[in-house]
Amino acid sequence: MSDKPELSAEDMVAAADTGARNAGPAVSRLIFALCIIWSLFQLYIASKLPGVLAQMTGVSEFANIVAQARYVHLAFALLLATLAFPIMGHRDRVPVYDWVLAILGVAACLYLVVFRFEIAQRPGLWSTTDIVMSGIGMVVLMIAAFRSLGLPLVVICGLFLCLAFFGGYSEWIGNLTNYGGASFSKAMGHYWMQTEGVFGVALGVSTTMIFLFVLFGAMLEKAGGGNWFIKVAISLLGALRGGPAKAAVLSSMMTGMISGSSIANTVTTGTFTIPLMKRIGFSPEKAGAVEVASSTNGQLTPPVMGAAAFLMVEYVNIPYIEVVKHAFLPAVISYIALLYIVHLESLKMGLKGLEKPGRAIGVPMILILFLTGFLAMAAITMAVIGIRALLEPLMPGETIYAALVMLALAYLALVYLASRYPDIEVDDPDAQVVAAPRLTPTLLGGAYYALPIFVLVWNLMIRTDTLERLSPALSAFWATIAMVIVALTHRPLKAMFRGGRELAHETAMGFGDFVAGLEAGARNMIGIGVATGAAGIIVGTISLTGAHQIIGQVIETISGGNLMILLILVAILSLVLGMGLPTTANYIVVSSLMAPVILSVGAQAGLIVPLIAVHMFVFYFGILADDTPPVGLAAYAAAAISRGDPIKTGLVGFSYDIRTALLPFLFIFNTDLLLIDVGFFHAILVFCVSLVAMLLFAAATQGYFIAKSRLWETAAILLVVFTLFRPGFWLDMIEEPFQVFEGPAAIQALGDLPAGTPARIEVTAPDFDTGKLATTTLQFVPEGEGDGMARLEAAGLTVFEEGSMLLLEEPFPGTPFFETLANGFDFYGDEPARIDSVKIEADRLPKELFFIPAFLLLALIVMVQRPRATQPAF
Repeated sequence: MSDKPELSAEDMVAAADTGARNAGPAVSRLIFALCIIWSLFQLYIASKLPGVLAQMTGVSEFANIVAQARYVHLAFALLLATLAFPIMGHRDRVPVYDWVLAILGVAACLYLVVFRFEIAQRPGLWSTTDIVMSGIGMVVLMIAAFRSLGLPLVVICGLFLCLAFFGGYSEWIGNLTNYGGASFSKAMGHYWMQTEGVFGVALGVSTTMIFLFVLFGAMLEKAGGGNWFIKVAISLLGALRGGPAKAAVLSSMMTGMISGSSIANTVTTGTFTIPLMKRIGFSPEKAGAVEVASSTNGQLTPPVMGAAAFLMVEYVNIPYIEVVKHAFLPAVISYIALLYIVHLESLKMGLKGLEKPGRAIGVPMILILFLTGFLAMAAITMAVIGIRALLEPLMPGETIYAALVMLALAYLALVYLASRYPDIEVDDPDAQVVAAPRLTPTLLGGAYYALPIFVLVWNLMIRTDTLERLSPALSAFWATIAMVIVALTHRPLKAMFRGGRELAHETAMGFGDFVAGLEAGARNMIGIGVATGAAGIIVGTISLTGAHQIIGQVIETISGGNLMILLILVAILSLVLGMGLPTTANYIVVSSLMAPVILSVGAQAGLIVPLIAVHMFVFYFGILADDTPPVGLAAYAAAAISRGDPIKTGLVGFSYDIRTALLPFLFIFNTDLLLIDVGFFHAILVFCVSLVAMLLFAAATQGYFIAKSRLWETAAILLVVFTLFRPGFWLDMIEEPFQVFEGPAAIQALGDLPAGTPARIEVTAPDFDTGKLATTTLQFVPEGEGDGMARLEAAGLTVFEEGSMLLLEEPFPGTPFFETLANGFDFYGDEPARIDSVKIEADRLPKELFFIPAFLLLALIVMVQRPRATQPAF
């Protein structure tokens, strides 16, 4: 038996996310001060203050530091990682070598700030000092990654570095990528001295956006918002069958919206919900698994999505609001399905809910309350928009001040309402008697916590003729400022409204919450800052060597060009990498390597896969790794609270998350789930049908619908699920999805195509690497009028007829299809490149007709199971 003490859940969060070193008061105070300074620095560069100070003082450095922020950002991350995360067991002191590493890491980062003008004058001609500082920075970064993120990311980065340094000696790699190798000087300059490697897109997004959202979440948690989420969820759902488990799902979704860590989310809500689940009859493993599934799925939920939402903005090159739109429906469906799984588990075990004082709230009333809440929020939003529109002629461009006055009045009113009720305290989940709190005092007792979230959502999403939608960074900044005001003032204001008792004490408590939020935000960012920097090594290697071609050819060879096999391999790769990498780093690595391969293989199979669908696919499986045995850290954190077996907890949690693993495959083949090119009413239909399908899939995986399912009933339910999710599969068997045109008829068809109507062009040409003929599919959308040749020419495709063949010339750089065609095909080989066919969607029956037999089959299953039901379904 091991003598090593078992880590508590809080210790696991510290070890994985925030730093587990406890080296005495002096070092603790230093780490605390650095965290506060880092958070204030991030708020400073996000505000307009740098420009104002530069203008007032004439000192340009106040503003210049914003352009250099990513170097300072990584300097803070390396310094705090070195001081807060012990290595080789030194938890109670900071050894001399750590102080040396901390100083060297900061020096390597700030070198790029102090000597930026000299460096700019010699791009690519790096001096000896440049290379030495780059090497030092890389070593400290790798050690910091090992400290804060573990060995897997270091190993992966090391393999890519070996490829950069030694790949030029491999004839096979050279033939695939035309990479001839890189000297130490060239590689270090590429990784450290410019923005192609460590200081690339990922670290830039971490600097400008991710930190602010994480800080916002930390501030909300420390001010009491996290506890309010939990108590509202318990008051709403706690008295239902299996209520604490359902409350765990709801509260984890709410905290997961603004949390960047599934482990921290597990501990935040699980400390309270897991003991309650055990109390009503859940086993330790199932109680932990519900919390793990809920908390990992929190990273699917906009607006933060485990920080990946902001990276998708850069990698997919679409507005942030589009990422939120695409992510919304799968996240909601996944959470409702998890609620249903919990309900089925409760039915199978015959569980009850918590006792609750006052009037009981049934499922219909809960649904009415949710609908009323959404309608009320929409009404408030429209009212604010209307008032600002009325005031715009009177105060052009200044209606923001009126909006701020309305926000302040709403805040004061909500705090006054909260002061009429007892403060929302953190209950002891291990108490002998635990009851669900009443909804009205719980909801109104902390409703003001919703105002900063309202500010965030407003700035991210609202746009009218007179109002501009803000960037994610500015939205997070103003939401954080609103949260700072709430943290500082809600306690003293409630004390004033209650007669001024303990005003000084409450003011001090509010300031303490504010400072604790600044510290927690910075501590939560250490791992993310280091991860985005280290992942830049991988991205930099790909741009330096073309490594994605190597990985892509290996995966393509194994899959045999079959898209489904390829997707399964990518899913497994994401799960394996995600066992040792944080979600953000896993997403960066796998999307950089595999997104181009999925697009390429999909095109070869005649399937046009939207880029956002590929990135969401990779992201989903990266998240699922957090509860995948044997390494899922969220499962270990939940088991530390439940005192259950962590491996069993992970296995049960993963069984609950099978529904989440299904979604990525579905929205690759049915992009309606991502609301791509879907109208409002069609979106409602997609939501309703997809929700029913996902609930049925959950019932099939649990082996229980209205009663315990027989094998054939489960198979029938799965058939219904498949039909609801992919009705086009059956329609394709009856009618061809496309009209196919070849030769001159294809040119004529393109000329007749209405503007904005998509067509698919099949191109065959010799593969650039193998010389063998290969086929790909292009998505072509004509924008203007004209004949087929003119429309192709406008898109950069030069075509000329030779008999019945349509020969294609190499597209010019900068044209829409240059990257797709010129980089993969040889236009000067023995066989000419040609357009084989043009495919245009056929006018056929609506695929939704197949919903009818699916629902008839479902009705048959209900009729068969109803006589066997031993208890009400709800």
